[in-house]
Amino acid sequence: MQVSVESGEGLVKRLLVNLPADKVNELVDAKLKEAARTVRMDGFRPGKVPLRMVKQRYGQQIRQDVYGELIQSSFYEAATQENLRPVGEPSIELREDEADGGLAYTATFEVMPELEVADLSALEIKRPVTEVTEEDIDKMIEKLREQRTEWNDVERAAQEGDRVTLDFTGIMDGEAFEGGSANDIPLVLGSGTMIPGFEEGLVGLKAGEEKTLELKFPEDYRVEHLAGKDVSFEVKVKAVAEPKLPEVDEDFIKALGVEEGTEEALRREIRENMEREVRQKVKSRTKEAVMDALLAANEFDVPAAMVSQEAQALKQQTQQEMAQAGQQSSVDLPLSVFEPQAERRVKLGLLVGELIRGNEMEVDQARVDETIAEQAATFEDPDEIIKWYKENPQARSSVENVVMEDQVVDLILEKAKVEDENLSFDELLNNNQG
Repeated sequence: MQVSVESGEGLVKRLLVNLPADKVNELVDAKLKEAARTVRMDGFRPGKVPLRMVKQRYGQQIRQDVYGELIQSSFYEAATQENLRPVGEPSIELREDEADGGLAYTATFEVMPELEVADLSALEIKRPVTEVTEEDIDKMIEKLREQRTEWNDVERAAQEGDRVTLDFTGIMDGEAFEGGSANDIPLVLGSGTMIPGFEEGLVGLKAGEEKTLELKFPEDYRVEHLAGKDVSFEVKVKAVAEPKLPEVDEDFIKALGVEEGTEEALRREIRENMEREVRQKVKSRTKEAVMDALLAANEFDVPAAMVSQEAQALKQQTQQEMAQAGQQSSVDLPLSVFEPQAERRVKLGLLVGELIRGNEMEVDQARVDETIAEQAATFEDPDEIIKWYKENPQARSSVENVVMEDQVVDLILEKAKVEDENLSFDELLNNNQG
């Protein structure tokens, strides 16, 4: 077998393979003899058809079958010989062979990139640090009170913070426009739900009063044909209600599931929940920062076949999630929508894999057990969940993959330049940077 390699664009390689005629003919003859033992032709007993007649009738088909077998077996042998790591199925093109009966073909395919991970000590990473304060707990209790707000009708004029119930009709160019009218709509003044000027224009109105609001849609309004347009809203206020927040008493606390019914127990449980949320968010933000730094320091091409396959998986995942959420859609999202995320995932997968191999890392089974125990603790019967993981190797393997990724993150953090960034609880949860 003669083999030569040509480089194409990016990661594309072309493998030119020539197989000698004697090897091809030897396999063709063997296949012909095998066929002759079973082929049936009029006038001949089974197994007695002359070989020349079998060759005349079936020779071309058998030769094509032999080509397929030889290409399949010789391609990977040739790729290994040339130290190439193919990705996906090759595109095969037959070529003319000078030697009669030989086989010559060109296989075009992508190869895995040659990776040498950049020096980890040069990476710069910001790691969020957050402490839950008493003020954070106060804010959380206030949010819980607001979620249980009672609304009491009042006779006075509406003011900011009140809830008004209203009917309104939107008029544009002298006519009511589609989607611009509604009846019996509750609206909290100051919530920013409506376009600028709408809620402000209702301050001072009492139940039963009417008003026309002369407004303008924002230039960047989400409905394109309304953006920047002048509009009038004919509004009738049907009711005005003021908020009443519940007292932080035993009934309120028990309604939140804290059986002790004391404010001390409530604050303790809120702190535990908030600190758990902080740990999870810090972990995810730190991991994202580590992966961003790793990607930025390592620029390389990835096989289009791998990106396409990952994009297809992301598309299917999205469709399944939409179906589970009851969001059936007739829109067939193109793969291009998922390709940027797919390329990121492929690159990170290759980099993480290279770090695991280069550092001879093995998954920490004790850490896997801890992770499973943490997940199980959120269920009613943790022991049953732990048992399920023990009896399902595939499920445990998925946890092992997550833990191994976490171990790689820890490895990078040990070697990189890490700067702690102090963030408040609100900043940690609401800041999407990093």
